[in-house]
Amino acid sequence: MGVPGFTASVFAAQGRHWPVFWRGEGPGVLVLHEVPGITDAVAAFARRLADDGFCVAMPQLFGSLGGGYGLPRTVAALAGACISREFNLLARGRRSPITDPLRALASALHQRCGGPGVGAVGMCLTGNFALSLVLDAPVIAPVLSQPSLPLGLSAAHRADPHLSPAERQQLAARCGAEGIGVLGLRFTGDLLCPASRFASLREDLGPAFEGIEIDSGRGNPHGLGPTAHSVLTRDLVDVAGHPTREALDRVLAFLHEALDPVG
Repeated sequence: MGVPGFTASVFAAQGRHWPVFWRGEGPGVLVLHEVPGITDAVAAFARRLADDGFCVAMPQLFGSLGGGYGLPRTVAALAGACISREFNLLARGRRSPITDPLRALASALHQRCGGPGVGAVGMCLTGNFALSLVLDAPVIAPVLSQPSLPLGLSAAHRADPHLSPAERQQLAARCGAEGIGVLGLRFTGDLLCPASRFASLREDLGPAFEGIEIDSGRGNPHGLGPTAHSVLTRDLVDVAGHPTREALDRVLAFLHEALDPVG
């Protein structure tokens, strides 16, 4: 089974093997899917990027292809991630080991597409992975959609950006020296992606961090429910003027600003 409209290959690095789904021509963008896998909505987002002028590489990191967000499927994907050594779901102050081979994939994407660098869009469980890839990979346009790791109830967990203290300093230095921007998206009522996580990113990165926080509180004017979580996929309202559509439009513009050739 594949993803309609995409070509498939297998990428191998550091002992990992992933199916990778490709579509489009232009600057490279790595799409890192959310829980429970490459759903129809995630594929639709990747298709939109490709149709907007990007070469999309979308690895299948866990879960299954197609379909929606049913509870059994979501629980199964989370259970698999919990027992995998590739994901640090609960550990604060360190990134997940899976980001190492993802850096190799980002480099392969850059080699294929050329240009000044590549983009990376992480979502939910993979949201902060886009941040990790800036450290020593050719990622110059990271997008963090509802970054949810590390999970945990403590204030320290909620504020953690899923990097070590040294990596946070390294990230801030690279963003400052090279003018790299970081775009983050979240709903204000999302308990998996708390406001304190974005506050940490603002403290670390200053004006290099652009955070879009969409009102999902009680009585919000957009009719968003209290469980709104996936800004670019499941909870996207694709209507002009809706804040989720405006967030999607900003993602496209952000990627073009960073990745399009000059002149």
